Amino acid sequence: MNSRDKVMRLAEACEDRKAKNVIILDLTGLTLIADYFLVCHGSSDVHIDAITEGIEESLKELDDGEHRVEGTRGEGWILVDCGDVIAHIFSADDREYYALERLWGDAEVVSDSIMASK
Repeated sequence: MNSRDKVMRLAEACEDRKAKNVIILDLTGLTLIADYFLVCHGSSDVHIDAITEGIEESLKELDDGEHRVEGTRGEGWILVDCGDVIAHIFSADDREYYALERLWGDAEVVSDSIMASK
């Protein structure tokens, strides 16, 4: 599975768990860190955990091999590193504070067209 298909599948998992403001940033050509960032936020620690679990379940279904989860409940930011896709699940306050969408402002935002086509 290519990285675009993977990030779309993970975005769907976030949407299924009612994640807020799911954004996909296309980083190809901008960095070697990853091809895509998936950014969203939850309304509580429990919600953030549920979104993270949804992402992990999707990765298991995809048989995507190893991934790492950084962060724990109550920290306000959980990162799921899948190699070519990195998912960032924030609390609303931490998402506003870290502002990854502004930090990576040169990246194309592709989630609008992906989610609209669902």
